[in-house]
Amino acid sequence: MCGIVAYVGQKDAYPILINGLRRLEYRGYDSAGVALLTDQINLYKCRGKVADLEEYIADKNTGGTIGIAHTRWATHGEPNDENAHPHFSRDRDIALIHNGIIENYAVLKKELVSRGYVFQSNTDTEVLVHLIEDIRENENVELDEAVRIALTQVEGTYAIVVISKNHPDSLIAARNGSPLVIGVGEGEYYVASDGAPLVEYTKNVIYLDNEDIAYISLKDDIKIKSINNIERTPYIDQLEMSITQLEKGGFEHFMLKEIYEQPKSIADSMRGRLNVAKEIVSLGGIIEYEEKMLNAPRFTMVACGTSWHACLVGEYIFEELVRIPVEVEYASEFRYRNPIINEKDIVIAISQSGETADTLAAIGLAKENGATVIGICNVVGSSIARATHAGSYTHAGPEIGVASTKAFTAQVTLLLLMALSLAKKKGTISRSRYHEIIIALENIPRQIEEVLSHEKLIKEIADRFSDAKNFLYLGRGYNFPVALEGALKLKEISYIHAEGYPAAEMKHGPIALIDEEMPVVVIATNKGTYDKVVSNIQEVKARKGKIIAIVTKGDETVKSLADYVIEIPETEEMLVPLLATVPLQLLSYHIALNRGCNVDQPRNLAKSVTVE
Repeated sequence: MCGIVAYVGQKDAYPILINGLRRLEYRGYDSAGVALLTDQINLYKCRGKVADLEEYIADKNTGGTIGIAHTRWATHGEPNDENAHPHFSRDRDIALIHNGIIENYAVLKKELVSRGYVFQSNTDTEVLVHLIEDIRENENVELDEAVRIALTQVEGTYAIVVISKNHPDSLIAARNGSPLVIGVGEGEYYVASDGAPLVEYTKNVIYLDNEDIAYISLKDDIKIKSINNIERTPYIDQLEMSITQLEKGGFEHFMLKEIYEQPKSIADSMRGRLNVAKEIVSLGGIIEYEEKMLNAPRFTMVACGTSWHACLVGEYIFEELVRIPVEVEYASEFRYRNPIINEKDIVIAISQSGETADTLAAIGLAKENGATVIGICNVVGSSIARATHAGSYTHAGPEIGVASTKAFTAQVTLLLLMALSLAKKKGTISRSRYHEIIIALENIPRQIEEVLSHEKLIKEIADRFSDAKNFLYLGRGYNFPVALEGALKLKEISYIHAEGYPAAEMKHGPIALIDEEMPVVVIATNKGTYDKVVSNIQEVKARKGKIIAIVTKGDETVKSLADYVIEIPETEEMLVPLLATVPLQLLSYHIALNRGCNVDQPRNLAKSVTVE
């Protein structure tokens, strides 16, 4: 969950590294550091954000055309100066940065301490740099071989980059379970956790596979070997990203920009896949596996966080349209509970980044048991895209804000397209019903623009409830996952405790919490169990709870009961989550702003969870 960037070439490394850290800060912002190689390694690091590191380095020597840099999300060891990366070897000849977790670090550390090594930090990473030094000295091997041998002794996940004073034109990079990509320029090379730091310098990239070690030298170019010393030919891919996608574009925060990008991100996710005039829904990435999907006895959807909520919406959609049973699993639980999976099953894995560690592990388990795995992710070339049998990209564009917004609605859109395609082929949907849904889906981007026009009203509601201690979110059917997602957004960025419940479950416990201080957000659109939800609202009102209702435009019944009402346009019931989620995102955003929270970089969170 940390951000890695490195450079070797003819340019000054420091500006490239600092710019890269800014691009990667959404991956971690507990501390940051940089190491630059001249006639020695100059290493600077401190607790705090990248801006704090820049201030600390302002009067330091930042010369050098080779360097590594890191922004940290703490796992082992609290966020402080000592635990920040990079880490030095004992002789200060080697510096190393690391993303991941070394699971057997305690055993390795004990052995190294017995050999006289003194540790300056509480991190698992420092163990690795000392281990490399120890192997190089005691086995009398070159640095590249010492790195390879060290990695054979490591258990866990890692993405590392190593520099050495004795190798002034070289980088060594390796990965296992944590993403790493190499940018190839003209007589220069870049390494990063993802494509964001590379896009303004090169479009040519090499994605490292698990257990790859890349030996990058200005003299000898790039050589890639496995930790078992098997060489492979590097494959140069094209980075699909632009600079404008990584800028705020006039918005105060990335989160707000990404909320407003949803009409476009949903349209882009449908482009080339939905043709209303010809009544065609087609996902090219899964065509080869559609027959197997149609004959599957069940689907299992695995994901984490917001993507898990998208799966819940997908469960309702698939079961209604395709008439195949669906189970939704937290990837972190699925991988450890010995699930019953066989070769006829379809597992759909969803992740914004395509690098979520638990979801990747769930994919591995499903494949070991013979299941066909379909991926939905947002990042081309990501680990999940390469690990699954087939899948589709959401095409939502880079999502920089830590709290996911446009990725959620794009994921739901892809699941709906997938279900429609399968339902039509299976014959579980009538032509008229199919036509109604695809027409409604085509209208969603325009309708989200209408919802966004209510931001001023939503901000006024946020002003009223910014000091609340708790929130309750209620929804039924398709809107239950919306309640969960709305509560998660509020927790993530405002630090207010919030819970989402099926509206009918309120009577089975949560109603005890309701009093005049409790704001209750109810998704009460005029579909499905509308009358039941109205009854739930009356139960809250009887206990003096404050009702914020998301209603269908023109609704008068709920409007007469609620304290505050936000209208969304009329649409098909299964499409309501695409509209109802948007005002909840804006509500969370403005409450967080009022509370002085950093909405793009909320405390304790990182964007891409690449460790367990």
